[in-house]
Amino acid sequence: MKNDVAIVIVTYNSENQIGNCLTSVFAQNKGVRQQVVVVDNNSQDGTVERICRDFPNVELVLPGENLGFAKGVNLGVNRTNADYVLLLNPDTVILDNAVDVIVGFARKQPSHGLYGGRALRPDGSLEPCSCLGVPTLWSMALFACGVTTLVPRNRWLDPESLGNWSRDSVREVGVITGCFLLASTEAWRKLGGLDERYFMYGEDVDLSLRSRVAGYRPVICPDAKLIHEAGQSSETPVHKALLLYRGKASLVRIHWKGPRRMLGLFLLAAGTGLRAAVSSVLPKARGSEAACRWQLLWKKRDEWLQGYASP
Repeated sequence: MKNDVAIVIVTYNSENQIGNCLTSVFAQNKGVRQQVVVVDNNSQDGTVERICRDFPNVELVLPGENLGFAKGVNLGVNRTNADYVLLLNPDTVILDNAVDVIVGFARKQPSHGLYGGRALRPDGSLEPCSCLGVPTLWSMALFACGVTTLVPRNRWLDPESLGNWSRDSVREVGVITGCFLLASTEAWRKLGGLDERYFMYGEDVDLSLRSRVAGYRPVICPDAKLIHEAGQSSETPVHKALLLYRGKASLVRIHWKGPRRMLGLFLLAAGTGLRAAVSSVLPKARGSEAACRWQLLWKKRDEWLQGYASP
């Protein structure tokens, strides 16, 4: 019998998170027929053992190497048979039957193609990373000038953050992030899944951009709630930053052309350079984790500006 939804989770050294995640996936399932597939990217901790021991109903895929997020997701999706595919991070916990809720919402609103929920931090406050605005030259120019740091979460001066919107209303958005992303199988196949040129970060933005070109309208379902400890899938904040900015550069290289592409890459570099310079002279910032992150990004700019792959 065909499932209603296939939940695909990609793990990497997720022993401390995957137990709570999978427990919530099964405990919060109230009606929809769900298939759960975990693709493990060659974890070196006890992730695989934990899944095998405590979650026999999970289909575990072991590629034997770290494929990255996009390839891992596509491999998992290829093992599924359902009307919808739900990408879920291992550092999430499902709340209030969120999977049932978002599948029901998608069935009533089929034209959107991609669907996201409302993410919360462990303390119950909003975790805004469930969705973003579309990256533009304007948003990158604001980043390059330092405005997005000086005036964060401002609708006009930090547009990718979507301002102070609390993700508490149904709203079409530019980007649904991969921590909790539902797609109809029809839309997923039409879009060709995630672009495997991205190793980690940027692939969900890329998918949302392509979905909009294809006529879909990504949307947030606020009643589909989850806890998300953002950033738990990267080894260190510096490591995450290098991957994140390589993903941003890949987006620019793949989606923009000519002078726009060159200007976008320049603005990304300028923004990191400004923050590296400021953090090196401010007494309070000097030597901090953020300062080290910006200075390393600036130092390695020639590396991450190449992106994951040329167009």
